[in-house]
Amino acid sequence: MVDDAVRVVEAPDRFLRETRLARGRAETTTKAYAEGLSLFLRWCDRTGRDWQTAARDMGLFMTWLRWTPGNGGQRRTVVPGPGARPVRGDGRINKVLTAVRLFLAHAVANKEAPAWVLEQVYELGDDRDLPMEAKGESGGLRYRLRARHRLQEPESDVDRASDEEVVAMFRSCRSARDRLTLLLLARVGLRPGQTAGLHRSDLHLMADSRSLGCDIEGAHVHVVRRQNENNAWSKSKKSWAMPVDFLVVRAFDLYAVERHALLEAGGSDFLLVNLFRSPLGHR
Repeated sequence: MVDDAVRVVEAPDRFLRETRLARGRAETTTKAYAEGLSLFLRWCDRTGRDWQTAARDMGLFMTWLRWTPGNGGQRRTVVPGPGARPVRGDGRINKVLTAVRLFLAHAVANKEAPAWVLEQVYELGDDRDLPMEAKGESGGLRYRLRARHRLQEPESDVDRASDEEVVAMFRSCRSARDRLTLLLLARVGLRPGQTAGLHRSDLHLMADSRSLGCDIEGAHVHVVRRQNENNAWSKSKKSWAMPVDFLVVRAFDLYAVERHALLEAGGSDFLLVNLFRSPLGHR
């Protein structure tokens, strides 16, 4: 996080280092926080506000976010009004506000911002507005900090590829590697980062894996959170195993044959590697 003179901005830099190194958040999460904070600090700079006390005008910041283009935008002026298209949607604004709240709470804890700033970004709420499943079994009234500024995002159904679409994509794949990748995403349910971060040792495809030191029965794949060289990352802090069926096992067998024909026993320990362009065998 640097200013226009390419000087490190100390407060947000400390927050981001703690987020990434001390709290173990994913690199992509830290990057998203940095992008949100850059917008907040840019707004403070352009409107002549001190970031330490600007939380009292958070509503104006939300309006600025909705209508002010970024540095890469074509427009340089705010264009609100009927028929105007917002620059950022409700979901994006809420993500920026989350980063700003966490940053300001960190600044208050480190005596870099006055304590009353927390009252500007959080309000004291209780669990009366929560569903019964979230209230617990104690029966007593519990209090919690609730974000003061949050837009109501419209609920939308999760759209997934239909079976027909998955089959069509499968038939369009040009290699055994791509077919295995598609099945890991669509049939096993892995995220793209988890799939790209798999190592060959993460796949146990025999009926009995005790010879490998694994007591899990049946064919499965281990999803492990690790710092990978290709920046692929499992966002879950816990490791777990996902069962795989005969189609995934068969796809892996065909990929192993394809990979061995091109690389023999060489190549990276990553499961998915370059096979058709340089550097061959690279993650």
